[in-house]
Amino acid sequence: MFRFTKAALNIAAQGARRVTVRHGSQSAAPNFHEKYGNILMVSGAGFCVAVWSYVFTQTGITWNLSPVGKVTPRPWRGVGGQEEEEE
Repeated sequence: MFRFTKAALNIAAQGARRVTVRHGSQSAAPNFHEKYGNILMVSGAGFCVAVWSYVFTQTGITWNLSPVGKVTPRPWRGVGGQEEEEE
């Protein structure tokens, strides 16, 4: 049991050393987000604006944003669902 524990700790220590060496060498170079993050955000926003501008102006979709003047009420019916007759 002692040998197993010693071997396990040795493997864990070697892994920790590898991780330390690996992370230490990358600190000088900027990562992807630092290098391209703002460019990607601006280009994505521009693409979104371009697509929605095309959709709003060129596709011919009737959007019907306001129901004012477009909704007409049905004729009134008397109580019980029958129209009242005038005499």
